[in-house]
Amino acid sequence: AGMDAVQRRLMFEDECILVDENDRVVGHDSKYNCHLWENILKGNALHRAFSVFLFNSKHELLLQQRSATKVTFPLVWTNTCCSHPLYRESELIHEDALGVRNAAQRKLFDELGIPAEDVPVDQFSTLGRILYKAPSDGKWGEHELDYLLFIVRDVSVNPNPDEVADIKYVNQDELKELLRKADAGEEGLKLSPWFRLVVDNFLFKWWDHVEKGTLEEAADMKAIHKLT
Repeated sequence: AGMDAVQRRLMFEDECILVDENDRVVGHDSKYNCHLWENILKGNALHRAFSVFLFNSKHELLLQQRSATKVTFPLVWTNTCCSHPLYRESELIHEDALGVRNAAQRKLFDELGIPAEDVPVDQFSTLGRILYKAPSDGKWGEHELDYLLFIVRDVSVNPNPDEVADIKYVNQDELKELLRKADAGEEGLKLSPWFRLVVDNFLFKWWDHVEKGTLEEAADMKAIHKLT
């Protein structure tokens, strides 16, 4: 009740991939059930996700502000694109995280209007995986095993207002100022919990690899980092 029609359709039609803490597929469930906090607390909702960090040729990071109609974390600022591979053949491919990369290409178009040819799946660098849990409000939250994908491409962007309220490119200093404002509670600025975890643990050292063209040196797909 009261849920935006687009978000309601996605919540009930999209089937997330349920995994255990070692990233083994154990089933599937609706996006709705996977994000109910009561299910998360019962331990029944851990699912696979991804977070894309897209940089342009000036090594600026594209951020998005989630739309006001999003069910979880509306109007928070976050990395370029955050979503879920779905329980479908093309997005379940485990080898080289191809299923996750296919899903990332799909959602970059759905959310930001970035054409598939601008973000070829073989151009994503899969740098690592994190496992985290975060409440959104009393009803909703996240419990995700999140693949962190970096890509350096100049792209055309046409945001979907059902998904995205605003976008901006930032350099490292501009992101640090954004973090300062969020910490100080200025301008009502809020950051998504998963973005903040990546920022605090990995982002700036990986950003240096982006600028040097040495991203492959940063990749570690053997570990699953449990972050809180």
